[in-house]
Amino acid sequence: MRALLSVTQVLGRLLMVFSLTYLMPIACALYYQDGTLATFVDSMLACIAVGLLLVLATRRHKAELKARDGFILVSLAWTLLAAIATVPLMLHQAMSFTDSFFETMSGLTTTGATVMVGLDTLAPSINLWRHELQWLGGMGIIVLAVAILPLLGVGGLQLLRAEVPGPIKDTKLTARIADTAAILWTVYLGITVACILGLVAAGMGWFDAVCHAFSALSLGGFSTKDVSVMGFDSVAIEAVLTVFMVLAALNFATHFAVWRERLLRPYWRDAEARGVLGLLALSCLGCSAYLWLVGTYTDPWSALRYVTFNLVSVATTTGYASTDYEAWPLFVPLFMLFLSAITSSSGSTGGGIKMIRTLILARQSTRELSRLLHPTMAAPVTIGGMEIPNAVVFAVLGFIYLYFLSVVGLTFLLILGGLDFLTAFTAVVACITNTGPGLGLVGPTDNYQVMSDYQTWVCSFSMLLGRLEVFSVIVLFTPQFWRK
Repeated sequence: MRALLSVTQVLGRLLMVFSLTYLMPIACALYYQDGTLATFVDSMLACIAVGLLLVLATRRHKAELKARDGFILVSLAWTLLAAIATVPLMLHQAMSFTDSFFETMSGLTTTGATVMVGLDTLAPSINLWRHELQWLGGMGIIVLAVAILPLLGVGGLQLLRAEVPGPIKDTKLTARIADTAAILWTVYLGITVACILGLVAAGMGWFDAVCHAFSALSLGGFSTKDVSVMGFDSVAIEAVLTVFMVLAALNFATHFAVWRERLLRPYWRDAEARGVLGLLALSCLGCSAYLWLVGTYTDPWSALRYVTFNLVSVATTTGYASTDYEAWPLFVPLFMLFLSAITSSSGSTGGGIKMIRTLILARQSTRELSRLLHPTMAAPVTIGGMEIPNAVVFAVLGFIYLYFLSVVGLTFLLILGGLDFLTAFTAVVACITNTGPGLGLVGPTDNYQVMSDYQTWVCSFSMLLGRLEVFSVIVLFTPQFWRK
């Protein structure tokens, strides 16, 4: 009980910090005079009030967090922030709490699935709010809080270990964890600004450029248009977004190393970066050739254009669409969804099991095959010249098992709710990998509005499970976690 009270104390402070995020849509509402000013002011005051209430109610229980508390805080924080962020959508758009929570959870987890229509005529401040949630969720609102935890009065290492993706979570850029989080956010902000300028240079308006830069760098995939990026029909815009989606799918610590050394060598030294870039290049070329040969496109350059953008978008778990790729032969969109589970790097804003786990799993499989022929052979698992401890290898195997078991279980829950198999399976994969669009009733030209309330909650949980990488959520449901 004392631990929960301490966590509640931090949650209250976090909500008060989160209230500052309403300043951006408030400024937008003032600039565009879109009738949402009162909505966002009221939402901000409500957020402050709830946070202050939690802080005052638990003011005698302020304490340093233990490792176990970090998992509770992370799961509760993502849920509570998504819940409080629903207020503008419920007040201005008259959306139900279920649909609003789905939208905000999709934003904060950078999934990009939506139940909203009429995005082209949506109030600019509401659209900006959706995209800002993705941008904040991209690097992680908890990591943002870690950067200012000295103000909150709690330690940050437990939070960062529970939040930062990847199997090796103790690697720090600096000696102080708050400095590490600040560096990651500085890199994130710098690349976002570069993306905005690139999109404007490619012909996109400033508002659309800001929104799409927010969703591209977070690998979220929200758009200001119902038909996503196909509404712009611009090769230049697609090219800019493709470059920045690839950058966002790489480890941001590697980007910092490149900036610090003023050389591109860190990308080559990073085994994950080589894996991501190699897999994307081979997949784009192979799928483009396939669609050209089967006659989907009459010339190879059109095939390369559309496959490159949409495959990179789905594989990096962004979820933009520049064409209805569901009309392609089924092999390609299913292969793209498969890539969404394995492509993004640890330390990136992408979802899925991450490239580092893919590499470890591949090396472990190779080692087991070798041991069939040479049982006594010493064959350590190495990635990029670094030996991976067996404890990490076993953890990865356990993670993969739980991850795909979750996909199977959640798919059955959606089928139980009345969905067909293709829609149910691809919706779960798209949500747990934080990609967004699936196939069937939730394809790239559709959205999740067709879901019942029950199905919507299943998908919302899938997003949270995927964003917090399964272990951080499932551990809360184990008896061992709650034992003293």
